[in-house]
Amino acid sequence: QVQLVESGGGLVQAGGSLRLSCAASGRSLSKYAMGWFRQTPRKEREFVAAIAWSGGSTRYADSVKGRFTISRDNAKNTVYLQMNGLKPEDTAVYYCAAGDLVRVWVLRSQYDYWGQGTQVTVPS
Repeated sequence: QVQLVESGGGLVQAGGSLRLSCAASGRSLSKYAMGWFRQTPRKEREFVAAIAWSGGSTRYADSVKGRFTISRDNAKNTVYLQMNGLKPEDTAVYYCAAGDLVRVWVLRSQYDYWGQGTQVTVPS
């Protein structure tokens, strides 16, 4: 019923910026919490950032706090992740997720819908 499609990934040099977008179709996400997770072959899918349905509350992983900004435009049914000061360790496939009744932002199990992912590569 809900499809999430990420876009905006690519290759960027260390210190550069990138903005990821997650567009939803099938249902309005205005009352859903939205999150961004990332995954590398070496690690499990890890939490990056999340935003409440109202957009008034956000949370970030310590590794990205101060560099990444999550935002949402409910009118466009879209969530964004602005990534600044990118580092090689940010290289991963980034997934957006949507969840109803999310109580713990950082847990994958809290989210009901997931996108296909978009690759972000930051060469070392």
